[in-house]
Amino acid sequence: MNIDNNNNINFNNNIELAYLLCEKQYSHNELINMLNNGSNIEKQIAALKLDSVYDIEEAQILLNNLTGTDGKIREAVALKINSILSVYPKSKDFFCKISPTVFADATIDINGNICRLIIDSASSLKFDSEFSTKYTSKLIEISKKALSELDKFIFKDKKYVINKQIFKLYWSLEALKNFYLYADKNELSELLTKCINQKDYTIREKTAQIIANSGKFEELKRILINDKNYYVKKALNHHSIL
Repeated sequence: MNIDNNNNINFNNNIELAYLLCEKQYSHNELINMLNNGSNIEKQIAALKLDSVYDIEEAQILLNNLTGTDGKIREAVALKINSILSVYPKSKDFFCKISPTVFADATIDINGNICRLIIDSASSLKFDSEFSTKYTSKLIEISKKALSELDKFIFKDKKYVINKQIFKLYWSLEALKNFYLYADKNELSELLTKCINQKDYTIREKTAQIIANSGKFEELKRILINDKNYYVKKALNHHSIL
């Protein structure tokens, strides 16, 4: 009973603190400092209230909270990065100069909303060839590792363990739909060849989308045309102008 009461007190205190933080007005520098040194609640509120970043250092502080932090902070930061890149074009130059590895790691976050937001954000940085090449290389690395892990699993392995690797592979391929042009051709071909043999149809579907967008890999396309899954075959008829 005491434990429950303590939990309720902590929960209520957090709600009250969050309310107070939301109501308060902050300067830009105060928000950056909260993101850099604040508590979990302060970081989440700061990310939501921040309007823009004015240099690489501020972009780095925001990006530092995109991985390895509480899920609510990560989602707030992903949302803010996406928003800043949309309404403050100059900020693209700041984020391009920061390690693309962080974007790649966030692309396979356990929260699908974050994955989608980050892919959209990364896509707006595609004009920078150095960023795009490094981001793509990391995506290929993540995909190959996920496939390697999937090869090790046996029927008795817990489903959630398998699904975790499928999830990583799915979102990596989703991002590669926009970045395949920056991939090493041989590595990409090897990756897609392995992916068309995956049991999970969503992986084959994402593979088909990449093949359809690229207009290449005719041998793989011929194999997927005869895929038993409707959505995989449908994806081959979808061509996007990227």
